[in-house]
Amino acid sequence: MPRLSVVVPVHRARGELRACLESVFSQSFTDIEVIGVDDGAPDGSGLLFDEFAERDGRVRAMRLPSGAGDHGRRDAGAWAATGDHLLFLEGHFVLLPGALEAIADRLTEAGDPDVLLFGHRRKPFRGRSRPAGSLEVLRELAATDGPSTTPLTLAAHPRLLDVAQVSWNRTVRRTFHKARTPHFAAGPHGERMYALRTLAVAGSVAVLPTACVEHRGRRPLPSLDGTPAPEDAPAALVTAYGELLSSVRQDPATHALLFGRAERELLTAHRSVRRRRRRYVRSVAEFHRAHRPEGHRFPPGVKGLRLRLLGGGRSAALSALTRTLAVRTALRAVPGALRARARRSLPGRYYRWQRRLPLNPRLAVYSAYWNRGVSCNPEAVFRKARELAPHIHGVWVVSKDAVGSVPEGVDHVVPGTRRYWSLLARATYFVNNVNFPDHLVKRPGQIHVMTHHGTPLKIMGLDQQEYPVAAKGLDFGRLLRRVDRWDWSVSANPHSTEVWARAYPGTARALESGYPRNDVYTTATSEDIRTIREGLGIRPEQRAVLYAPTHRDYEASYRSRLDLVRFCELVGPDTVVLVRAHYFYGDAEPPAHPSLIDVSAHPRVEELCLAADALVTDYSSVMFDYANLDRPIVVHAPDWETYRTVRGVCFDLLSGKPGDTPGAVSTSTEELARIFLDGSWRSPENTALRSAFRARFCPYDDGRAAERVVRRVLLGEPEPLSVAMSWERGRVRLPEQGRGEASRTADA
Repeated sequence: MPRLSVVVPVHRARGELRACLESVFSQSFTDIEVIGVDDGAPDGSGLLFDEFAERDGRVRAMRLPSGAGDHGRRDAGAWAATGDHLLFLEGHFVLLPGALEAIADRLTEAGDPDVLLFGHRRKPFRGRSRPAGSLEVLRELAATDGPSTTPLTLAAHPRLLDVAQVSWNRTVRRTFHKARTPHFAAGPHGERMYALRTLAVAGSVAVLPTACVEHRGRRPLPSLDGTPAPEDAPAALVTAYGELLSSVRQDPATHALLFGRAERELLTAHRSVRRRRRRYVRSVAEFHRAHRPEGHRFPPGVKGLRLRLLGGGRSAALSALTRTLAVRTALRAVPGALRARARRSLPGRYYRWQRRLPLNPRLAVYSAYWNRGVSCNPEAVFRKARELAPHIHGVWVVSKDAVGSVPEGVDHVVPGTRRYWSLLARATYFVNNVNFPDHLVKRPGQIHVMTHHGTPLKIMGLDQQEYPVAAKGLDFGRLLRRVDRWDWSVSANPHSTEVWARAYPGTARALESGYPRNDVYTTATSEDIRTIREGLGIRPEQRAVLYAPTHRDYEASYRSRLDLVRFCELVGPDTVVLVRAHYFYGDAEPPAHPSLIDVSAHPRVEELCLAADALVTDYSSVMFDYANLDRPIVVHAPDWETYRTVRGVCFDLLSGKPGDTPGAVSTSTEELARIFLDGSWRSPENTALRSAFRARFCPYDDGRAAERVVRRVLLGEPEPLSVAMSWERGRVRLPEQGRGEASRTADA
């Protein structure tokens, strides 16, 4: 029987649950069981319980029928628990270091109380973590209420009510829970009533004035399941408090304390009632008549007057008083309509007029890399749509400078033109690998697909709030408004799904299709590869190494971490290096050398990958795509500590663990050359690392990713295509005459 049962109920926590579970299993105290409860979370949160259960026998994954609700998930976990004490932990919260050991020690010291209250920190959705107010209350209780072994009760210590009334800041003795507080009530107030009841009926309460949990705020979003927020929440609060007070009527002191809290909350709730306000006031008056203690006195002043009016059922008088008090606030408001009018222009008026016209269900808008041209995931979707959904006409948004790069036969438009505004107003589908401009107004019925353009190693989106140097003043409010336009978020792997959910919290559905741009790694032929290599000037007998470093947000200009000339001299003339600078460094040019080929301006990075026998990169997301080819990857990372400290990363690329590190690692030019000279670039050890890396980050890339997007989004097919297992997929057959991996990878 474990000392603690940690119950983790989840519904939608895909982006946060891994951090939650890792915070539990990184604790120094290990005498625990973890019960993960999922009722069919549509984002696949429950899959993480299965993953952790496979590697740790202390985890049990429970599956409930869909719609069990918050109360059902908590109840199921509590009844399945076998530990001495229950600890509920929300899937988007984390335990702080040392928390479980501190909790276990305090439980032993206090003689296993019915309830142990502990502190927490609160981290707003956008902000820094700070101690919650409850922590100070716990410190005061611990300092003023006798020896640490002396149990507390609510009747003797009313300040216990000032500790946040939630389920996740306390442990509850399991036998006490089953005997006195056997279930959570349904509805919006079930958790709070459970927390209050545990205090009301507990024979012994202990406190731990230590922050054990970090409450991580989430972005408030409309229900993702189509369930509207309960409009009867205030009325339900009256009922919930009525049931609670009825259950403690035999304890007058506790009953009086809880009534005082109830009357204040019911008054606060009155402000949120928009309809049937008179009915609400009548229900509160009935509550007062049934539960108001004899001799109860209202406080003085305006607050007492409002409580008296509400408790007396005087709806009209209370509303009049509320309106009067609101006048001062209303008079201070300054209208901003004039500023909005000043921004109006002729294109804006034309765009607004176009938005009044019907949407065109046969029109799609595509863009990539801030209108730089036709490329990446959107291009793969566009070309597959031409094949599977020819009735939907695709138009690309391309900047004026990039018009010359548009392939023949591809319809396109330049931003700012009249046709551009008409397309934004009337198209039904929008596909991009970055966000469309802020001036795009999403209309009802329009569908936005965010394809992204790489698997994340560096932290992204809202996670950058903790890395201000990397964020460079990013306006997170504007970012969230852009995220709100997304309907679909394309994911290349489960890792990306988790990161996107956390970094870009919104209502978009994850489309775990694989990356459309990676389809070519499965479908290309040996003849395709031969043609690409010849076009790049690579001789058949040469080993081609693609060098593709990423950019550093925190540096003003490009600075090479690799002496390219020295590397070429060390490895010899039989190796040619394709140098691909990041597109943010458009002016960067490699030094002159016969073995160096500048491919920075090449329109297709996928073709460069197909041509290369090996990839050398630092932290570029190209490594995740290149892994599909199952060819050697070498990480050249002389500044890893600086990069991960300043830029922030999602996982330790250089840990050496299977799934984290894709192959050999170098930190100097000489070391990189030695890796290619002694054969370790394709050693059995590094081949095994690459295999695990590929399994983790390329599970969906089977050559049909673009088809999945087209069928799911443009054709509206409800069931996604199944993914071919890795052993069912082929690898690109490469020219037999190449001397590197291009000659070794022969299974089609």
